[in-house]
Amino acid sequence: MNFARQMLAVAVALPGAWQGVGAQEAANAPVMAEVVVRASRIEADELAGNRLDAASVAPYRAATSDTARLLDALPGVSTYGAGGVSSLPVIRGLADDRIRIRVDGMDLISSCANHMNPPLSYIDPTNVASLRLFAGVTPVSAGGDSIAGTIDVSAPPPQFARAGEGSLLQTQAAAFYRSNGSGRGANVTANLANEQLSVSYSGSTAQAHNASAGGGFKLAGPSDGTTEWLAADEIGSSSYSSENQSLAFAVRTVEHLLELRFGYQHIPYQAFPNQRMDMTLNDGQQVNLRYLGEYAWGSLEARVYHDQTRHKMNFLDDKLQTIGMMKNLAGMPMETRGTTTGAVLQAEIVSSGRDLFRVGAELLKYHLDDWWDPISPVVAMPMAGMKGSTFWNINDGQRNRFDVYGEWEAQWDSQWLSQVGIRSSTVSMDTGNVQGYNTPYYGSPTNPASIPGAFNAQDHQKTDHNFDLAALLRFTASAEAGFEAGLARKTRSPNLYERYAWSTNNPMAMNMVNWFGDGNGYVGDIDLQPEVAYTVSATGNWHDAGSEQWQLSITPYYTYVQDYIDARRCAGGSGMSPCQGSNLTRTTGFVYLQFANQSARLYGADVSGNLPLLHGGALGRVDLTALLSYVRGRNTETDDNLYHIMPLNAKLALVQRSAGWTNTLEGVFVDAKTDVSQVRNELTTAGYALLNLRSNYQWKQLRLDLGVENVFDRFYESPLGGAYLGQRPMVYGTAVPGTGRSIYVGLNLTF
Repeated sequence: MNFARQMLAVAVALPGAWQGVGAQEAANAPVMAEVVVRASRIEADELAGNRLDAASVAPYRAATSDTARLLDALPGVSTYGAGGVSSLPVIRGLADDRIRIRVDGMDLISSCANHMNPPLSYIDPTNVASLRLFAGVTPVSAGGDSIAGTIDVSAPPPQFARAGEGSLLQTQAAAFYRSNGSGRGANVTANLANEQLSVSYSGSTAQAHNASAGGGFKLAGPSDGTTEWLAADEIGSSSYSSENQSLAFAVRTVEHLLELRFGYQHIPYQAFPNQRMDMTLNDGQQVNLRYLGEYAWGSLEARVYHDQTRHKMNFLDDKLQTIGMMKNLAGMPMETRGTTTGAVLQAEIVSSGRDLFRVGAELLKYHLDDWWDPISPVVAMPMAGMKGSTFWNINDGQRNRFDVYGEWEAQWDSQWLSQVGIRSSTVSMDTGNVQGYNTPYYGSPTNPASIPGAFNAQDHQKTDHNFDLAALLRFTASAEAGFEAGLARKTRSPNLYERYAWSTNNPMAMNMVNWFGDGNGYVGDIDLQPEVAYTVSATGNWHDAGSEQWQLSITPYYTYVQDYIDARRCAGGSGMSPCQGSNLTRTTGFVYLQFANQSARLYGADVSGNLPLLHGGALGRVDLTALLSYVRGRNTETDDNLYHIMPLNAKLALVQRSAGWTNTLEGVFVDAKTDVSQVRNELTTAGYALLNLRSNYQWKQLRLDLGVENVFDRFYESPLGGAYLGQRPMVYGTAVPGTGRSIYVGLNLTF
């Protein structure tokens, strides 16, 4: 916590120190003109992109502490259920590492075999100022090492005093409470600036107990084997606690901006209802330096950053009640250390009134160690395979990437706009030798006949030479209609676990490699090839002439993925290997799988729109908004359904605005999920409909948010929630339910 204390000390000391400095500078400095930052044409209305600004995000901040869930407001996006602040985003059926996620311009990577610390978990919703989504056909300047699209999340930009204003001091404080799980939290931000210098601080905290479903879905049972019990409707292992802080410094001249950000995260615990383990610690530290300059020929941006993550897993109380002596010992400690260092250099060159060029280079170096300390020898036979030596799941793992790209955007006339680009990417991966807990179960790591020995005898170094292509075309037919079409080739190399997770002779070891929430066990394949996705999509957009009243957008798409990394049942092995026996033929229960290159096809459509119903009168303004998404995913090699495909779903909302109030009545409609992955024994879920209410009132510097989610306390199973593993015994057949009714309130004061 030393890093956090230092940040807080600096933030507290700044206002006093600034008074003299700010007054002196205001007296001596010349009056500056406003800084004008030119943005590319694509920024105002992104090709193939969607944007949420601070005003769009604000209504959801009191309702969730999970930044990924802010994406639910966009068509074609859903989330894998996970911990309370760690959902995994899905874009048109493709999830997690298949999406490029940037947080304040940093490419962050989940350092966990269960992906409990995904990139979006490193920024609290209260600190999100903008969120951009590029789905499917993504410009190469925004893509790279991904096949689904790009999510770009940013904290508020630095604020400066206006010319002649002297100094600027802005502060904001907020708090919230949610009835389901007794969720509560608070956040504070402060910004102190003059015309040239800016210092800002933000801090947030959030925590909750276990959530409750809309009805009983299991028998009541003990949570710790003594006096506490989990009720029939209690979602075990859904509690969490999270803290985030950031401190930013910025300096500007008329045409240049230099910004330095420090970030710190501390998660003392976060339980996972669809994982066999829980997070018992996640500490992250980030340094992010950015330069932006405006020149006669265009703009230049440079960024260097470093992220360091320390992550631990073990059992929290809900998963301990049947482990006996382990409750009084060390449990099953699993630890991870990940470091990411990145550099970006990119330029926008205005060649003419028609032509704009973007060129760039990116370097990303990632290092991962994933090890599991042995359990005390006191633990007898059931855990005898987990004592003796440290288990190395990933030892000295490295995944480094170097990219260069070029992109040409041309405004041919008032109606036609085109964009074409190419990106080259070199991904090099390697890892060191591994070992198991002890030789009776795993064999000697130096014996090629043993499981670790066979892995160690292989050449671990792999280099992929990938390239992406993207072409987009926009036609503005009239003031009320526009059309886009795009074609792309996108590539993603495997992650470290997909290639290097090695253990096949212990079911526990395989179960620990799973970011899918299905309860199954996984092992890697060192010879996996990169995924290559070919996507075509088109969008029709109709709206009123001012784009302020009504709008309708329809986007059909089709994607074929060559060498799609799916899974097949593992077979063979010796000793305790779970790949033996009925693993190949089992149609129910948990199974054991190996990552494998196959092929896949995904297609669907996204629809969004809004329509004014009333304008003026006693009710003020009333609008109808709608989102509808459909995606179908199929493994074309095995003729199986792809895993975790969201069924047909829609949202309809009535939004009423009058005299500072904004009131929303929202219906959520989800079809039954019956097209499930047979190889994973994925669970089906029933269809459902939910009603949500949201209301906010803005009065001067005060904002009040009120809401009720799942008004009728409807019980439903989350289609992407995975298998329920929130308490022992961990029995196959129960899906993780959605949360029941939750009443929330939030207050935000700016002064």
